[in-house]
Amino acid sequence: MYILPAVKIALRGLRVNKMRSGLTMLGIVIGVAAVITMLAVGEGAQASLAKSIASLGSNLVMVLPGSTITGGARMGTGNVSTLAATDVEAIKTQCSAVGSAAPIVRGGAQVVYADRNWSTSVMGTSEDYEEVREWSVSKGRFLVRQDMDGRTKNCLIGTTVVEELFGDEDPIGKVIRIKKVPFTVVGILDSKGQSPNGQDQDDTIMVPYTTAQTRLFGTTSLNAIMVKGKSLELLAKAVDQVTALLRQRHKVQEGEDDDFSVRNLTEMLSMAETQTKIMAVLLGSVASVSLLVGGIGIMNIMLVSVTERTREIGIRMAVGAKGRDILLQFLVEAVVLSLTGGVIGIMLGFGMSELIGKFSQFETQVSLLSVALSFGFSAAVGVFFGFYPARKAAGMDPIVALRYE
Repeated sequence: MYILPAVKIALRGLRVNKMRSGLTMLGIVIGVAAVITMLAVGEGAQASLAKSIASLGSNLVMVLPGSTITGGARMGTGNVSTLAATDVEAIKTQCSAVGSAAPIVRGGAQVVYADRNWSTSVMGTSEDYEEVREWSVSKGRFLVRQDMDGRTKNCLIGTTVVEELFGDEDPIGKVIRIKKVPFTVVGILDSKGQSPNGQDQDDTIMVPYTTAQTRLFGTTSLNAIMVKGKSLELLAKAVDQVTALLRQRHKVQEGEDDDFSVRNLTEMLSMAETQTKIMAVLLGSVASVSLLVGGIGIMNIMLVSVTERTREIGIRMAVGAKGRDILLQFLVEAVVLSLTGGVIGIMLGFGMSELIGKFSQFETQVSLLSVALSFGFSAAVGVFFGFYPARKAAGMDPIVALRYE
């Protein structure tokens, strides 16, 4: 028996029992749709995280002030800042593995322009921040050294702040008030989107750190220092050099705990990316269980079909059909069931992924690989679970089959 006649016979057999065939396919439909949807959610999460990681920049190290010790346990950053602007200059000049470093002075503030106001984060930094974070301006200019030296009241604003305060108006050259202090907008930052922890990076204002210290927050210390290694290979060396230098500058004796924390952001983000990939695999694995359940349903129905059509099998064998013809007939019937369910499941999976992406905060991304895997797996399920019933049918004794009532 050739494949095409076998497919025609299989389709005719399935049409005879439409309800049963539809219910049998339902398991495969749900399984394939679940696999595609779960993998789409996982792929979307990976793509979103990758985008967030790329927005932070590369080869980053964060130096945070203080470290509290409670009962010998390290509890994280403390309340007292031990970092100064001179530490930044020392890191830039004395650490050979460091490409650049920028001071961070951060705080929240109410910002006013004309009759509009907006609560946002204000960050004081230097001209090196553009290189460290790989964050340029879409219009205007970035901060320059003269802004630090002259403690100028110039600022850069993110796209979210532009939308909230200016709408369609060009903000370049306009004066806004930050904590009642007038600042001139000299640049608009490129859009960075959300950070890996979900914060809007575009909802920010950058000012010279010297101005932030003296006119906005009344401090001489820094909230953090952001360091960029010369390369990924030198990042671990940069961490060691920065740690050794700051221990020396802060006069931390041997055996004493550091009064600062150095964190490798690239390493932390790589771990988060790995965890997201593992979660995507787990989601797909859980969803694939429903495919196995659908396959068991196919086997069950095919066994019932073999029993019901025992006399038909006997007649076919009596008129010359061989065992392999009967095997092929029932195997093709099982594969047609699973592939038809697979096609419907793929379409349903696409639809569910689109709905999830549209009505929830999750980004979904259907890949061709997930579609191919789902379709191939559904075909494999048909072959695997259809083989036993088909073999049982092919192994029947024609005389016994003809006598079956």
